[in-house]
Amino acid sequence: MSCAVILTAIRVEYMAVRAHLSDLTEEMHPNGTIYERGKFSIDCQEWEVAIVETGARNSPAGIEAERAIAYFNPDVILFVRVAGGIKDVQLGDVVAATKVYGYESGKVAETFRPRPDVGLSNYNMIQRARAEARKEDWLARLSDSDKPNVFVAPIARGEKVIANKKSDLFEFLQQNYGDALAVEIEGIGILQAAHTNQQVSALIIRGISSLIDDKSRANKEGSEEVAARHASAFAFEILAKFKSTKNQQTLAKQDVKYHQKVLNFF
Repeated sequence: MSCAVILTAIRVEYMAVRAHLSDLTEEMHPNGTIYERGKFSIDCQEWEVAIVETGARNSPAGIEAERAIAYFNPDVILFVRVAGGIKDVQLGDVVAATKVYGYESGKVAETFRPRPDVGLSNYNMIQRARAEARKEDWLARLSDSDKPNVFVAPIARGEKVIANKKSDLFEFLQQNYGDALAVEIEGIGILQAAHTNQQVSALIIRGISSLIDDKSRANKEGSEEVAARHASAFAFEILAKFKSTKNQQTLAKQDVKYHQKVLNFF
């Protein structure tokens, strides 16, 4: 059985992920982290999925990602989260990150010179996200009639909340990270944890819950819940179509052993 870990930061995201799982049981890590472990079945494939709510901010998310990887030894780790849209996206759209720019890293001289941390999603996950983004199959997992778009593109990560297109920080992002579609807080920590555990495929999936200059109205209209549901639906479509490398290696070894037995028989 394939294994996945899905991390979320806040309750609304956790509940959106949880809704896709069956046979849920609670499990506690020796160091106190409480997970729920459930099953996700599609066609002939079955996933064991562990979910955890990390809380916001980069450091807690990275720590919990590292802990979960060591504990569950998953094939895949996903971070399902809401985010603010910078450009080209609408409320409820989904962005699967090709990479995450840590835009606050740099050198302060006469001016600020960016030296960004960059976290990369795995190539196989990016390819799968692009393939599913071209289709509409994942929309069947939604409980509403919306037809959000999916973008597979960079996002920007920092500790500050951007709420105005006229702010210096927004202009800085436009000038230096113009290909980023969304802004968030935790992605670098997740991808760094995956980078040090190269047997794990990782992907950051964000639902757009707000747009620059329109945060208060979006929150009042329940956009966080919608964005969390959309991001979760796309995440489970990724799992439904993803082929575990470890499982493929196991099947290959079994196939070799089978042929060896056949040869030995003759």
